[in-house]
Amino acid sequence: MKPIAIFRHSPGEGPGYFATFLDRHALPWRLLRIDAGDAIPTDCAGFSGLALFGGPMSVNDPLPWIARECALIRQAVAQSIPVIGHCLGGQLLAKALGAAVGPNPVKEIGWGEARVLDNAAARDWFGDLRSFLSFHWHGETFGLPAGAARILESEYCAAQAFASGPHLGLQCHVEMTEAMIRHWCLIGAEEIAAHPGPSVQQPAAMQADLTERLGALNAVADRLYQRWIAGLKRD
Repeated sequence: MKPIAIFRHSPGEGPGYFATFLDRHALPWRLLRIDAGDAIPTDCAGFSGLALFGGPMSVNDPLPWIARECALIRQAVAQSIPVIGHCLGGQLLAKALGAAVGPNPVKEIGWGEARVLDNAAARDWFGDLRSFLSFHWHGETFGLPAGAARILESEYCAAQAFASGPHLGLQCHVEMTEAMIRHWCLIGAEEIAAHPGPSVQQPAAMQADLTERLGALNAVADRLYQRWIAGLKRD
């Protein structure tokens, strides 16, 4: 089976639990460190799927790799190669498919309830799950690509996820690990302090009860990732 291409855009925002899930299912993957200057492939034929992760930049920034990555995403979608995007990755997927990406009404940082919408696409991805506690860290959000269905929302962000066939764009972070949360709290201390308010948690609150919270989040991620890998190209 061809590997899944994992796009890392920042050293501290790698695949996290997603890599654990792939290893558990003996699925090959290849890490592309965009932050370290790895070249973006021009052809997606060598991959069974594309997985895109977060980063502090905006998809609207004048960075040369953004256009190249969006072109690869469009190629994958045209060839029915599944794409999954987390936070910045979801925004890249949305942008590649023609949707706008812009500021969210507020910064959303920390643990918060994500509510599953009542539609067929949401039930396809989430089954009978109606809500769960997810992790968030974003200041921008995506619009809805043509033909996609909005499947998840939160109190502070109406567009937490969209689905389009085998492709899934997530604004929230279901890939988190304890190490990632602790690292983000450390490097994001100034951002947290600069945006006081109910939508931004303090580091102590984010790091409380991590074993229980991450166990529940891993179970949600398992459900989404299991649905996503069902569409992988296996030839």
